[in-house]
Amino acid sequence: MMITRRGCLASAVAMAALIAAGPAFAGGASFKMGLLVPGSISEEGWNRIGFNALKGVEKELGAEVSYVELQQNPASFEKAFRDFASQGYNVILGHGFEFQDAALEVAPEYPDTVFLISSSYISEGNVIGLNTDTSQPFYLMGVIAAKTGKKAGLVGGMEIPPIKEAFEGFTNGVRSVAPDFPVSEVYIGNFTDATATKEASLSLISQGADFVLPNASGATVGDSRQPRNPVPTSRRSASSATTPRSLPRTFSGFTSPTMPGASSASSGTSRMAKSRRPMSSSA
Repeated sequence: MMITRRGCLASAVAMAALIAAGPAFAGGASFKMGLLVPGSISEEGWNRIGFNALKGVEKELGAEVSYVELQQNPASFEKAFRDFASQGYNVILGHGFEFQDAALEVAPEYPDTVFLISSSYISEGNVIGLNTDTSQPFYLMGVIAAKTGKKAGLVGGMEIPPIKEAFEGFTNGVRSVAPDFPVSEVYIGNFTDATATKEASLSLISQGADFVLPNASGATVGDSRQPRNPVPTSRRSASSATTPRSLPRTFSGFTSPTMPGASSASSGTSRMAKSRRPMSSSA
């Protein structure tokens, strides 16, 4: 059986939802979970992964679920959190590190709501991070790059901790095989501009990169075929239909049928806020 980051993150989301749902189940109330995504769920990438996790919670727990698609606007993040919390949602998942500050601002106003933040190590009150240690799968890709290529190029969305963590893992993997193997990094400054990602990738290729790794959420999705036959890979959405030489998509995601901790949650004996630590898993 292949264990992937997709399954590991799914288990973390499922466990968090189950623990938070415990009191609701015990009291006979309905369990409600909301999702905030920084873009459209129609794209086969990061946002779709979060949506699939939400639907998994709906299916497995019979939860009432809803989601909101947002642009990169911190003010809108706070409003969306408040809208869900004021409607009695038990759990709200901010799908991305960029939601962390907004959650910390809003959470004290709604102590009975659990605020989950993916790609985060946060653990403050009722704000809990879900982290999968992105450095580990990227380390493996770094090893592959150093063994199969001549130069690697990394294209990030924004220079935030989870992206930096991933790229550091990649570089460490490269150095474990070939200390002098060249690795270049570029950040496009957002997670939505697919054209900027393509242009950055082409620039890296023109500089000799034959292994290109984009990590820019929705901006990663698109036609990655480039001249000179580089090996395009993606943490979240390397599509074989448009990238015939891409590595398999085995490193990320949130969807899985695994639902650990069901008995403790359904009996209402556990509370998320008591753990006071981020949920972390790795593949």
